[in-house]
Formats: sequence, C-alpha cells, structure tokens
Amino acid sequence: MGSEEARPLPALPANAAEARARVVALLRSGFCEIDETTLDDIVLADVLLVTSELVANALRHGGGITGFVAEPAHGGLRIMVADASDQPPVTVTRHPGEHAVGGYGWLLVCRLAETVAVTVTSSGKRIEALLRLS
Repeated sequence: MGSEEARPLPALPANAAEARARVVALLRSGFCEIDETTLDDIVLADVLLVTSELVANALRHGGGITGFVAEPAHGGLRIMVADASDQPPVTVTRHPGEHAVGGYGWLLVCRLAETVAVTVTSSGKRIEALLRLS
C-alpha cells in the first residue's frame, strides 16, 4: 500500500439545483472565472439547462443518480451523469400542432451539447455531454 490517503468522494447531488450549484462553483473557480463579463448569459443558461435535464431525468426515469462529474474538457465543460437504469433516453416523436406536456428534455440536451454519449454499464448507464463555453 502507498502512503497516499484516499480522498472521500463528493456526495452525489440530491437534485438538479444542487448539481447546477456545483457547476456554477466550478465555472467560478480558477477553471473559468466566470462573471458578468466573461461568459455569455446564453451559454451559461445552456450549461445549466443541460445539467438540470440530465440530473432530473436520472432521478425521474433512471432509478436515481449513481455518478456525477462536471469538469473542464476539450476547451469546454463535460457533464457526466450516471444512473441505475440501463434504458437509454427516449426521443419523443412530435407531430405538427401537437403540444404535449413533457418529453422535450432529451431533445434539448442533444441540441445544446456539442456531443452527447450514452454508455450502458454493468450498473445502469452513463450520459456524457460536452458543452462549449464560448
């Protein structure tokens, strides 16, 4: 055994608001140093919307959050949310003039993120979204 101490893993966010707060804290840290002049309001809103959708879907449809990571990656921000379901997100087909409640979140995630990947794991699935910050 090495002399390195194991660092405790951060607790998983309990809800979408807590996940958004973690993302904002990361962006305000040395990684990005956001303020009113450095990050476009629309870009920030997109990042927070994708975070909210992924976490809310894991809680509502995925049997709970089993993993959460927000980190700098490839000049942007990588959001990863894992859950206990091996079922991939569902894209709801809409017909012109149809105005159903719900079912828009996954479409928004796919539209706002530069890339999205869904990986089935032995304990459920992992969804990763890469978002540009410019």
